[in-house]
Amino acid sequence: METEQRPIADLVEQALDELAAAGGIRSGRLVVIGTSTSEVQGRRIGTSGTEAVASAIYDGVDRVRSRIGFDVVWQCCEHLNRALVAERSLAEAMDWTIVSAVPVPKAGGSMAAYAYRQMKDPCLVESVRAHAGLDIGETLIGMHLRAVAVPFRPSVRFIGEARLTAAYSRPKLIGGARAVYQLPAAEPPSDTCE
Repeated sequence: METEQRPIADLVEQALDELAAAGGIRSGRLVVIGTSTSEVQGRRIGTSGTEAVASAIYDGVDRVRSRIGFDVVWQCCEHLNRALVAERSLAEAMDWTIVSAVPVPKAGGSMAAYAYRQMKDPCLVESVRAHAGLDIGETLIGMHLRAVAVPFRPSVRFIGEARLTAAYSRPKLIGGARAVYQLPAAEPPSDTCE
C-alpha cells in the first residue's frame, strides 16, 4: 500500500525521524507506537487488520530505531487493555509490570501481533511512560506518554488513510515568576532568595 506514491515504511521512517529530532529522542529513550492497520487501509479501526501493513510500519520504525538506538514498545488494542509489546529484558530492567497474554490480530491487533513475533523474547507490559510516540490511526497512545506531552506535527500527516498524530514529552516546568529554565549568561547576582 502506498500514500502519495511513497511506501508506508518510508512515510513512517520520515515521520519518526522528524519526531526524534524535534523531541531530542536518543539512545536510551522510549518510543511508543500505536497503530490501526485497518485505518491505514481506509477502514474502521479493528475491522480489517493486516500483517502486510504491520510489516511495512515495523520496517519504517526499525530503520530509525537502528540508527538512533531508542527502545520501542508497541501498543495493543483495547481488547488487551492497551498493554504494550516489549522485549522482556527491557521490561525487567525497567521493572514494568508484565502481564500474561499473547497478542493476536483479533485480540491485541495486527501491529502488536506482528511486532511480538519479531522480537527475541517478547512479553506484554501493563503500562509505560514513554518519551515520545507515534499514533497511526487515532489509537490513543496518550496513556503511555510521560507528562508533559508536547504535540508534534510531522510533515507526514497520513500513513495510508490513517491520520498520524505524534508527541514528545518534556520535563514539567516548576516554580513561579522567579523560576529560571535555562542557565543565564554570567551576570552578577542582583537578588537572593531568603
